[in-house]
Amino acid sequence: MREYQKSLSRFEIARLIAARAIQIAMGAPVFIKLSKEELVKINYDPTEIARMELEKKVLPLVVKRK
Repeated sequence: MREYQKSLSRFEIARLIAARAIQIAMGAPVFIKLSKEELVKINYDPTEIARMELEKKVLPLVVKRK
């Protein structure tokens, strides 16, 4: 049986955030609730929204390792 890492590497994190930011920029729905003030504070930045989704573990992406 293989042992898998329970955490993501910095490269996986960067790839997940970039992929999700592109999706958000293209009009995909956001999976976290953000108030108008929060959106203004982060300047509607898709990368920041993707980072927040990753922190709250609601990112709809899966990492497959070989």
